[in-house]
Order: sequence, then C-alpha cells, then structure tokens
Amino acid sequence: MPPSITPLEQSKDDHDDLVFLEEHPAGAATAGERSVWRVMIIDDDEDVHSTTTFALGNLDMQHRPLEFVHAYSAGEARDMLKHEQEIAVILLDVVMEQDDAGLHLVRYIRETLKLSDVRIILRTGQPGYAPEIDAIRDFDINDYKTKSELTRIKLFTTVTAAIRSYEQIRKINDSRRGLSQIVQASTELMTLHGVRNFAAGVLTQIADLVGQKTCGVLCVQECPEAGCHELMVMATAGDFRRLDNCQLTAELAPAVLEAMELALAQRRNVYHPEHLTLHFAGKASRNFVAYFELARPLSEIDQRLLEVFCSNVAVGLDNVELVTHLHNAAFYDQLSKLPNRTRLVEILDATLSGPAKDDATLSLVDLDHFAETNDALGHQFGDMLLLAVAGRLQSRLGNELTVARIGGDIFCVLGDSGQVNPALILALFQTPFSIDGQDVQLSATLGLVRLGEHDGSGADALKDADIALKRAKSQQRAGHFYFSRSMGVEIRERVRMMHALRTAFGQNQLFVVYQPQIDLVTRRPVGAEALLRWQTPDGKFISPDRFIPIAEYSGLIIDLGEWVLRTACRELVKLRAAGHLDFMMSINVSQVQFRHPYFLDMLRTALEDTGAPPEFVELEITESMAMEEPDLLIKMLGQIKQTGVSIAIDDFGTGFSSLSYLQRLQIDRLKIDRAFVTEITGSARGSSIAEMVIQLGRNLGLAVIAEGVEDERQAQILQNLGCPLAQGFLFARPMNADALDGWLNNDTLEGAA
Repeated sequence: MPPSITPLEQSKDDHDDLVFLEEHPAGAATAGERSVWRVMIIDDDEDVHSTTTFALGNLDMQHRPLEFVHAYSAGEARDMLKHEQEIAVILLDVVMEQDDAGLHLVRYIRETLKLSDVRIILRTGQPGYAPEIDAIRDFDINDYKTKSELTRIKLFTTVTAAIRSYEQIRKINDSRRGLSQIVQASTELMTLHGVRNFAAGVLTQIADLVGQKTCGVLCVQECPEAGCHELMVMATAGDFRRLDNCQLTAELAPAVLEAMELALAQRRNVYHPEHLTLHFAGKASRNFVAYFELARPLSEIDQRLLEVFCSNVAVGLDNVELVTHLHNAAFYDQLSKLPNRTRLVEILDATLSGPAKDDATLSLVDLDHFAETNDALGHQFGDMLLLAVAGRLQSRLGNELTVARIGGDIFCVLGDSGQVNPALILALFQTPFSIDGQDVQLSATLGLVRLGEHDGSGADALKDADIALKRAKSQQRAGHFYFSRSMGVEIRERVRMMHALRTAFGQNQLFVVYQPQIDLVTRRPVGAEALLRWQTPDGKFISPDRFIPIAEYSGLIIDLGEWVLRTACRELVKLRAAGHLDFMMSINVSQVQFRHPYFLDMLRTALEDTGAPPEFVELEITESMAMEEPDLLIKMLGQIKQTGVSIAIDDFGTGFSSLSYLQRLQIDRLKIDRAFVTEITGSARGSSIAEMVIQLGRNLGLAVIAEGVEDERQAQILQNLGCPLAQGFLFARPMNADALDGWLNNDTLEGAA
C-alpha cells in the first residue's frame, strides 16, 4: 500500500499550474478529532493521491487542517466507508475498475450507507467522459471536474467550497437532531412522576444532549420571593452523588454554589469551557438551577439547543409541580398528609390481589365525641388533635402498616393482623394527648375486617369495615366489632328493600289507611289516624316496622311523608263535604321529616293546596323524638302551632319524658302506648301507668287517647279511669278511604236510628 502522504508530483496527464505556499504553522491533527477536516481520496492512480495530499496537506480550511484517508479502488472504498467516521469530502475518480465504478460507489454511499452529509467531488482523467446529468442531480454530487482543470488553486477552492457546504449541512443536521432529542427528552421527562424523579431525568437528558457523561447536580431554591436563598439538592449524578438530599453550602461545593448563585442572580444560563450552569425560569414559586461538568467545551449549536431545552424543562417543572400538587390533593389528606380514601382503596385493591391478603386486617378508627371537642375548643385545636392522633398511630404501630385518614375524625389502619389488633390500637388512646399545653383524653371505636375472609374489591372492604364500625358504635363506644358475613347479608337486604321501596312508591304500591278514633262514652267516631301501608304486586304486605326505618335512613321519608300528609288532608276535606264536620285527622311525622329545613313550608303549602282546615289536622310525634332535642322542639312546635294545627305525643310513657319540658311543649294530646293498654287487664302496674298518664293529661289540660284497645274489658277500665278517647281493633281496623266513608255513614245511620 502506498504511503498516505506523498511529495507533490506532476502527473503525466495533468497540466496543473502548481503554486507552492508556505507551510501552515499548525501541525497535523490527530486522527479521530473533530478539530480536523477528513478528506477521502478514492482513485486508482497513486500519483493522484500524492499530488493531492502534497497540494493541500499544509493548508487550513475554515480554521482547521485537513486529514486524508486513501482508497485505491471502489471496492476498497466501500469497505472503508462502513467504519470510517466524520468524512467531510470525498474526491472520487469516476473511472476505476469499470467505466462507471465511481457512479456506482456514489449510489452506494447515498442509498446504502445513508451518508447524506459528506460532500462528493467527481474527478476524471478522461476529458471526453462525463457522468450522466441525472446521476449528478439525484446523488447530490457537489462538483465535477476533469483532473486537468484542477490546478492547486482550483483544487483548494473546490475543496474549501465543499467543506463549507459540509459544515453548514452538519450544523443544520446537528440542530435538527438536537431538536429531535429535545422533543424526545421532554416526552421522556413528562413520564416521570414527582419533582425529584423529574430532576434526575433532567441531568440524564443534559448529558445525552451534549454527548457527554452525566456528572452534575440540580438544586431548588424554595420561596425566593419570601427571602429564602438556601439551595436544596434535588438530584445528583457522577462525582456529585455525595451531595444527595442535603443543602448546598460553600463548605461542601464552593465552585458549584458560586456558579449557581451567578446563574440565579443573572437569571440566565452561564457557559464555561469546563462546566455549564443552567437556570430554569419557570412560573412556580421556586427556582431550579443545574450545574454540569464538561469534558470538552460546548459548540455554539450545543449552547443554542440547551437554551431551548431549558425552556422546555422550565415548563415541564411547572407541569410536574402542578401534577404533583393535583396528585397529592387527589390521593392524600391535606391536613395529616396521610393517604385519603381514594388512595386507601388503591392500596386495599393491591393487598387483596397479593399474597398478604390472608394475614391482613383493615380497621377503621373513629374518634368518639370528637365533634363536641372540636366545637368546644375550636377547629384549630381540633386540627392539632387530629395531627397528634395521626402521629401516634404512625409511630406506635410500626412502619409496615398503612395509616390513612378517610374522614373528618375517622382514621384507618391496614396491615398484618397481629399488629392491626383491637387491643393494641385502643391501648394507644389510654394516654392523653398533649395539645398546646393541655391534656386531652380521647377514646376510639373500631370496625374491623379480616381481608382473608373478604371477597370483593377494596371499596367493598371499606364498606364492610364501616358496617362493623356502625355496629360497634350502636353497641358500645370505645369498643370494637369485626365484620361478619351475616352482617353483609343484613345490609344487602336493607339495600334491596330500599330500592324496592323507591320502586313501590313510584308505582303506587303504597297507600294510606285510616283507623277510627272513638269517644268511649258515646262510642261515636271523632277522628282517624292516617297510616301508611305497602302491598307488593304478589299481594304480600310489608310491615311498616320494616320499611319506615329504611325510608328514614334513605331520606325517602321526606317525599313519602308529604304524600301521606296531602292524601290525609284531601280525605279530611272529602269527609267534611260528606257531613262529618267534627272529625279530626291525625298524621304521623317522623323525626327526619321534622328536622327537614322546609318542613314548615311543606306543611303550610299542603294545607293551602288541599283546603284542609288546620284546626282539624293533628300531627303525631313520638315521645323519644320530643325528648331528644327539647329546646329545638319547643321552638319548632311554636311555629307549627301558628298554622292552627294541633300536636299529639305518640307512644307516651315509653320515653321517660321530663315533666318540666312537657309543660313547656305546646302540645294538645297524649296517646297512651298500646303496651300499657295491653297490661291494664294483666297487672296493677299497667293500670297504674295508664291512670297516671290520664291524670297527667287532666292536670295539664291535655286530651288523652289510648291506642291498641282490643277488647271491651280494656275499654271499660280506660273509661272508668277517665280516658275519653280510644282506638283499636275493638272499634275498627285500619281501612282505606272508601271503606272509611262507608263505615262512617253506617255509623251515622245507626246513631240516627
């Protein structure tokens, strides 16, 4: 193989006018460095190689020397170009092994090797041979010359023009590749969750963009507007890993701190031959800055690409901040920073689908009477108390457990059954909580579910725990209850009945019946109690004791109660039109109805719409309801009385009424509970209670009526005790409106006869 650089000789076929210039002071560049332009000479004439390298060898082009690569045939060039890098210009002989070997090689370079940057100059020593015009156009050939044309000056000019073209193309392609990298980097960064992961990704992408190893640190300056200038390390790479998760100080890294402070003060990127400092100017209330060590200085293109990259990263950091905030708001309790209900359901789903299910237990922890503490001591104190409870649950039960806050005063503990133990959890509340210098004693009630016995989703497990909690609270505060399958069946039956009740109401399966109320002396009707009944399409009756509580629990009682009130009022108007003028209509009102904010408006509207005289309408409330919130009831009854409607207390004698409150209630009538009426004939105690209620009514100026009278002996005893009114099967069973109308007409006719 001939030497790569040979002395200048004049070819026999060439008539170059060679001009010898002084050697350039710069020495030859080392192979592989980008500080040289690599020129490949492909020609089967060794003299061409020698004269070309001698003519151009010591010249600078675009401030760089040339480096020559030699191939002596098209085949040899094919093999070399598969691994040769950074070839700027190819000086290619057209005619070598064959007449068109050079053109075939051009096709191979462009189409097979996909080398689009390299500039190709065709040369031929045969003046009469010219390549096809289409080939020159299609294969991006830079120039075509005969060897006799290429004097040293013309050769220099031609190669210089080709190198300039190559340099521009490389800049354009580098920019294009850099922008493509930025787009890809931005896409990859946005897949990272959390600011710290995003920050680590930024360092990796900087290294890829500048083509150097990852060695840097990224810091955040929290709340600079408030005067906070400390730089906290968010991510590190390479030699800077020693700075992980710490505050950047002059003692730890003085050069890094100085560079970062400069970039932050000037709010721009700062480039140095050995390092760069990037400032990410986002909209968030935090400043981000990165320091990156360089193995070599950056090109102008690299710097421009980094400017674009920083703009994208700044937007990305803002977005990650927003996404992180939204994620935390969606999955974590804002006060305690514990997982909330949504996140807990995710954790439960993962637990139920994994091997830990069989040994895991879920416990709801409901703080007893927390609302009263919150109201008495203030919400700020209450928040501090909740934080204290959260801290104790986390610190005392172990890091292996999941502690969540799923409601105002309801926490949740999930984990191994040995640790999620009622005794262990309840023991945490034996020691008072110290809040603001005050000791606060709390207790808690637990509802638990063994996940090994649970079939269903995480949301279902949480519902089951809530069912167990309600059962525990109904039995004993500061206790616990485990969910069982029978409880689930009971709840599902209630839910089924709730849906069936809504359907029945919509399909008119519910109806009102009326039980007459009788004057015990004259045995004549003086009124009736309106009662709600439910008959299913198959003819079965559902007991009010079953469906009324469900109607109250579901809120359907509001609509049902209004419908019953209006139906009974319309029936009253109808009876009065038939001549029954001194007839009182009694209508039951549930506690849920009574507490509804629009109950008074509903009552007034119903009376007005139906035309029922309010003085002949009586509302019945239970004694337990009257005694639950007596002050509120006194105010409410006063407003009801202003409508002209009268009030009766139903089931009197069962609720341990306070006589002082009873005197303040604006009521009109007491109803003796059927339990005491039944006992009248069975024990002296039953008779004594009935007599006491009758006497109490007489002393307070209230009317008294006994319900559940089923035989004549009971009626006689009540009459002898001074009870004026009664209702029960002895006189009439509950009947529909048509039957009541007929019954009253028959009674009137019998009385007239």
